Formats: sequence, C-alpha cells, structure tokens
Amino acid sequence: MTTATSQTRRTATSAYAAARNDIARLLDVLDMELAKHDERAKADEKNWGFAGNIQKLRCDLVDAVAFLAGMDRSEVEGFLDDANAASH
Repeated sequence: MTTATSQTRRTATSAYAAARNDIARLLDVLDMELAKHDERAKADEKNWGFAGNIQKLRCDLVDAVAFLAGMDRSEVEGFLDDANAASH
C-alpha cells in the first residue's frame, strides 16, 4: 500500500530529477550558444550589442547562483572578483 507521504516524496523526487535533467541539457545548449555568440562577436568587434548580450547573461547567471546558493548577489560578485584577481 502506498501512503500519501511516500507518493508525495516520489512525485517530488521525479519532478526534481526531471528539472535537474532539463537544467543539464540547458547548460549544454548554453555552452554551444556561447561558442556561436563568440564567433559572431569576433566577426563584428565594434558591435556593442554582443557585449550587452553577454553582460545580461552574466547578470542572470549571478542571480541564478545567488538564488540556488542562498547568497546575496554581492557575495557572488565578490567571489567572481576574487577569482578574476587570482587568475591575473
């Protein structure tokens, strides 16, 4: 016999797995689209639209990481600043 709790748990687990799978696919697509965007930006180096597009995406990703990690946006920005300083 299936209890309401185990049914809910299975449903939540399968919903989580499906969303996680979609996210993995989207990250793969994002990587492919970034490569295409890089090529278009290199071909039109004076077009600030590409810089704006990539800044918008960066902003959205900072927000996504802050949301998932339970951090403030400024903490994610600080992490990026530290990582960038360490790589120079």
